[in-house]
Amino acid sequence: MTDATIRPYDPTADRDRRALWDLKRGFETGIGEATGGEDKSSRYESKLTERYRRRWLAWVERCIDDEPRCLSLAETDCGHAVGYVFLLPERLSFVWDAAVVNELYVVPEERSEGVADALFERAIDVAEGQALPLKRLLLDVDRDNERARRFYDRYGFKPWGDIVAREL
Repeated sequence: MTDATIRPYDPTADRDRRALWDLKRGFETGIGEATGGEDKSSRYESKLTERYRRRWLAWVERCIDDEPRCLSLAETDCGHAVGYVFLLPERLSFVWDAAVVNELYVVPEERSEGVADALFERAIDVAEGQALPLKRLLLDVDRDNERARRFYDRYGFKPWGDIVAREL
C-alpha cells in the first residue's frame, strides 16, 4: 500500500492551489498519451490557458463550498502532491442520477504504488455518504486506456451506455 497521505484539498491554501493546478495539467496533457495520439494531446493541452486555470479553480472552489470532501489530494511524507480525486458534489448528482468521479490522476512515478487505490477509496467513501437518486458511481474512461480500465475493473465497474459528443 502507499505511503502517501490522502487529505482534503484546501482551496484557501496557495500551496494546494498550485499543486492541484500542476496535477490538473498532468491529467489534461496525459489524456492523449496512451490513446488518441498527438492530436488529442495537443487539443487538451491548448485549453490550459491562464483564463482556463482561473475559471477551473473557481469552479473547484464552488464545488468545495457545496461539499468540502469532494476533492482530495495525495501527498508524500515530504508534502509533495502526487495525485488527486475529484468527486462531483451531491448537488450535481441528478445530471447522471449517480455519484460521479470527475477526475482521478496520479503522477506517473507514483503509479502502481497504491496511491490511486487510496484516492479512489476516499471517493467511494464520500460517494456513499451522498443522497443519490440511484446508488451508483460512474466515471468516464477512454475505452483504449487499458491501464485505467483494468484499475476500474478491479472495483467492479461495467460499461454503462455510451457518451456521444459533437463540436459546438
